[in-house]
Amino acid sequence: MRAKLINVLKMKTLVRVIARLGGSMDNSIERICVVGAGFMGSQIALYCASHGHDVWVYDHSPDALQKADLTFREILAHRSEQELLEEEPAEILARLHIIDSLHLAVSDADLVIESVPEKLVLKQRVFADLDALVPEHCILATNSSAICVSQLEPSVKLKERIVNMHFYPPIWQRPMVEIMGTDNTKPECIKQLRDFCCQLNLTPLMVSKESMGFIFNRVWHAIKRECLQLVDEGVCSFQDVDRAWMIATRSPIGPFGMMDMVGLDVVQDIELLYFEKSADPADAPCALLKEKIKRGELGIKVGRGFYQYPQPEFQRVDWLTGGDSSPKKP
Repeated sequence: MRAKLINVLKMKTLVRVIARLGGSMDNSIERICVVGAGFMGSQIALYCASHGHDVWVYDHSPDALQKADLTFREILAHRSEQELLEEEPAEILARLHIIDSLHLAVSDADLVIESVPEKLVLKQRVFADLDALVPEHCILATNSSAICVSQLEPSVKLKERIVNMHFYPPIWQRPMVEIMGTDNTKPECIKQLRDFCCQLNLTPLMVSKESMGFIFNRVWHAIKRECLQLVDEGVCSFQDVDRAWMIATRSPIGPFGMMDMVGLDVVQDIELLYFEKSADPADAPCALLKEKIKRGELGIKVGRGFYQYPQPEFQRVDWLTGGDSSPKKP
């Protein structure tokens, strides 16, 4: 399998090099690499492949790559059953190349999207590695939920081609991407990404000034913090917070369900970033969140967070109007 991937890569690279030498290629984004095959990285890779792009998926963990492959097949099977695909799952899978070599994965990429855990030091190390491997024309993007790409600038030489490119899960239901550069990011790089998002039927949300949390997550941070504190202080149950949100906004999921979807460990990492910047005790992860993580209840990815999965109670038809809503320990 590895030899086959290498041969495919060599052939496609040769074709692209010849095209560039002949001046026949524009600045469009065609070949994509996603670094980090976790919950969000696998979604980004599959979404791009579903829209006609060759995507190379890299992770240092063989288990993560194996799980990503299974995730691709499960999602495609589900969407095929719902008649939501315009082509056969096998055709999309053929554009997804799972590989354990970072060098091979990025060697001819137009766009690399980093989607590793929300740890600044880790992202800085990954960006330094990528900077040494990617071609000069490549755009380096981070899918970080809170870290501004300017914090990764010292790790790279290609400062004019680094950006924040933040997707929201599940991408098919939340088709938007926040794009934010630095003072050094070239305007044409931002335009390339904007055009690319439009081609993927994703709404590009342009962040003109550096903002921790960008647009939606800056608002979501305040909502998430208040929801956690309400329950941590014993004011109400997390179920009633979600009921209130779902009834008021007509959303199919509430804040606690959304936190389960993201991963409670990821939520804590993000809260710590805000706390480190603000030094405001209100921004520190609350006892409720820390206790859930201590018990290993991290959300959907482990089958239990605030709710149990794969059939959380908030999906019941009668859940919004029934059930015990008295405050109780989550």
